[in-house]
Amino acid sequence: MTKPFYVTAAIPYVNAAPHIGHALEFVQVDVIARFHRLLGKKTIALTGSDENALKNVQAAQIAGIPTKEFVDKNAEKFLELLKKLNTSFDVFQKSTNQNHIKSSQDLWNRCLKDIYKKTYQGLYCLGCEAFYTEDELVNGECVEHPGKKLEIVQEENYFFKLSKYQNQLIDIIKNDKIKIYPEFRKNEVLSFLKQPLQDISISRSNKRAKNWGIPVPNDPDQRMYVWFDALNVYRSGVADDIWPADLHVIGKGIIRFHAVYWPAFLLSANLPLPKAILVHGYFTVNGQKMSKTLGNIIDPFSVIEKYGADALRYYLLKEISPFNDGDFSFKRLNEVYNSDLANELGNLVSRLTNLAEKDNLTIKINENFQFDNSIIDLFNNFQFNLIIEEIWKKIKILNKKIDDFAPWKKTETERKDFLIEVFQELIKIAKELQPFLPETADKILKSCQGKIKKIPPLFPKIKI
Repeated sequence: MTKPFYVTAAIPYVNAAPHIGHALEFVQVDVIARFHRLLGKKTIALTGSDENALKNVQAAQIAGIPTKEFVDKNAEKFLELLKKLNTSFDVFQKSTNQNHIKSSQDLWNRCLKDIYKKTYQGLYCLGCEAFYTEDELVNGECVEHPGKKLEIVQEENYFFKLSKYQNQLIDIIKNDKIKIYPEFRKNEVLSFLKQPLQDISISRSNKRAKNWGIPVPNDPDQRMYVWFDALNVYRSGVADDIWPADLHVIGKGIIRFHAVYWPAFLLSANLPLPKAILVHGYFTVNGQKMSKTLGNIIDPFSVIEKYGADALRYYLLKEISPFNDGDFSFKRLNEVYNSDLANELGNLVSRLTNLAEKDNLTIKINENFQFDNSIIDLFNNFQFNLIIEEIWKKIKILNKKIDDFAPWKKTETERKDFLIEVFQELIKIAKELQPFLPETADKILKSCQGKIKKIPPLFPKIKI
């Protein structure tokens, strides 16, 4: 039996409701999963909720509700977002699930030869849930969370012998045994691995963890470090024969955990390594970093409610580079919605199906659809924006072809062969759009089954 293609999105902290940045990663993973399914491959896509973090405990205390109730409530919001975005995830694994707790304790026991206990003092960033040395900080602050004071922590913890795996990790990354996309992210990891690796703390005292998190096996006074258990969601959420993951999709801020810590844990446990990691950038909003202080955090639910899921998916995939930081603005969203979606695609479909319905035109869809090799090549390198550009070139060409022929000026007999020809082209475009705009593609393909029916405006124009 062939192993399914297995792709994962990162496991978001549930200390707050999801924002637009979460939508980006969920959509990217969904596109990859849908594409592989269209190629006829059995595919499994997983995400979940990272619930054992100290920041979740802190947020629950501020909210004045029990931690379990708090994380359950926010996890539901992430599940709802997955549905609203019309994603096709197969697994949503909560890190408080019993099977995950059991699996993580098993991982700990598999790594026992590389685990030891010692007293430690260090600078802790609650935002990252990680210790940092002075030389890793900029002006004494965490790069990922500037302005947030680091906590000085001293306690007895369990440590993992990360330093033991330095040379193996260099070999794994350098020789693409775990392939990192894009190449410059691979070079960042190799640069980090050139420095002497320090062993890392992998537990927290019950006191500091507020008795929250997965208990360390055979030590009732300690809880597992959140990143030790959170990464294991990728294993605990699927059957043993599904692991390893073919691809982890993550944001640039957690690359060290996925490309250094996670492989080291797996090497220690004698478990297979993931095959590849795709690293995307961050969002700015109108050129500024998203932050609660600036009040510019974008709620994806409100965007979907106004524009529709496919419009948001289109913006995220076309306007945001798969590899670099990108910007979100309602001004730009309005522009691409009206020009690309309402005018070029929506108007094309509307006028063609209107004519076809008048003529009682019947089309037989060719089931032997295959993606162009150029699109497959771009997909294999996760260049979603370039694929959309290629598809939109075909849409523009088709629009010009229709304008030049002007079928509305012809008789039914004169335009019949022309309409059949352009509908075959439209159907191919719709099939290519399936991973990106699944709802829209489905509407077009359903309308073109047998006798064609007029499609209501796919993207009603928005007044700016």
